[in-house]
Amino acid sequence: MSERKIILVTGCAKGGIGYEYCKAFAEKNCHVFASDISARMQDMLDLKSSDNKNIIETLELDVSSDQSVTSAVNTVISKCGRIDILINNAGIGSTGPLAELPLDTVRKAWEINTLGQLRMVQHVVPHMAIQKSGTIVNIGSVVGKAPTPWAGSYCASKAAVHAMSHTLRLELRPFGINVVLVLPGAVRSDLGRANLEKLGNQEWKLYSEFKEAIEGRAGASQGDKATDGRVFARHVVKKVLVARPPKQIAFGHMTALFAFLSSSPLWVRDLFFTNRFGLNKKI
Repeated sequence: MSERKIILVTGCAKGGIGYEYCKAFAEKNCHVFASDISARMQDMLDLKSSDNKNIIETLELDVSSDQSVTSAVNTVISKCGRIDILINNAGIGSTGPLAELPLDTVRKAWEINTLGQLRMVQHVVPHMAIQKSGTIVNIGSVVGKAPTPWAGSYCASKAAVHAMSHTLRLELRPFGINVVLVLPGAVRSDLGRANLEKLGNQEWKLYSEFKEAIEGRAGASQGDKATDGRVFARHVVKKVLVARPPKQIAFGHMTALFAFLSSSPLWVRDLFFTNRFGLNKKI
């Protein structure tokens, strides 16, 4: 059996943090399986460069499909016999006022961001339980602890990831499986652009006067001070690869601010977000 760590990463299209996770693990001489949906397979071609061709493999994986997840996990197991680390990175944004956001939009975010992670866990855990070792890394968010206006759907999907991760950490302990919850702050990626594209020409009824503020929230994590995705990925990979990985990794721009807000009285949090996201006016 290979001494290299076998890593499975979801959501690895170029421009995202998953892409950087793959490169960071490859730098540590791990055998990486980079995955994404069929429409984005072309966006992972750069990972299979001449320097990485024996270290990084790509495969199709849709975390919202049981069949796709089963096929991808079986492929890794058939080739390598095990999965040492699962990085549950696949996710999408979901921006808009909760009172008007279409439930289909909310449902899709939860299917990918929350159930997608649990689906991966349920397919990978049986293999890790047999080997009595393994690490599952679930990607949450600082907004899962301090939810913001105009992104309630996304924040709630990540808050659920936090709850699941804290439960899994205890439930999987008897099998020797570690669970790590990652709380990214503002990290530079294609997320902001993708969020804005989804909003498109969306017209709000009750919230038409807040259109600009809503669009501002869509790209709020991608400001000039956002942490470089490569720096973030290398930090997480270094922490995850140690013999006893931490239970939680919080890193990135605005991490300290959101830690403060999450532990502050609600009136402090409300005042900050009311002013920050343009909700200090009456209609």
